Formats: sequence, C-alpha cells, structure tokens
Amino acid sequence: MIITLPPEIERVLVEQARKRGTTPELLALDSLRERFMPSPFPKGMTEGEGTLADFLGAHIGILHSSEHILGGARMSEDSGKKFAAGMVKKRQRGRL
Repeated sequence: MIITLPPEIERVLVEQARKRGTTPELLALDSLRERFMPSPFPKGMTEGEGTLADFLGAHIGILHSSEHILGGARMSEDSGKKFAAGMVKKRQRGRL
C-alpha cells in the first residue's frame, strides 16, 4: 500500500520524527498501530508484566488479629464509638 500525504502532514511528520529521534516512516507506522490496533494491555504495560495485583501479590494478604492477640482484637466492631472515645480522651488530656 502506498499512501500519499499532503505536504502539510508530511512536514509535521518529518518534524515530529526528527524531535523524537526516529524516521517519519516509523513514526507513521507507530501512530497508525496506536490508532487502529490498540494494545490489550493498559497504557505503559506490556505483555508479561502482569497486573498491579500480580506485582503486589506477595505483599498483599490477610492479617487476622488472633495471630497476635488471644481471641482477636475485634478492631472493626464499634469502630465509630471507639474513635469518638479516643478523641474525647485526647481532648481531655490536652486540657489538663
């Protein structure tokens, strides 16, 4: 296939290619691929890299408080009331 470019597009393509350190042909092909053959991977990710979850997989887990506190800390129960009580204590200490 041969595509004839109007002079204004050719001029911009040559200028952009020079700025990017590539050839006009490669820049045009890359632009066409990007436009008409989008990657199935998120921008900046290539095949084999995996997802963010894959990357962080070894660092993500479940911590059960019973591993550290007999019977478990039950930290998510009444958290609003516990927070409010803590704020009251903090405020009272600040006034003393």
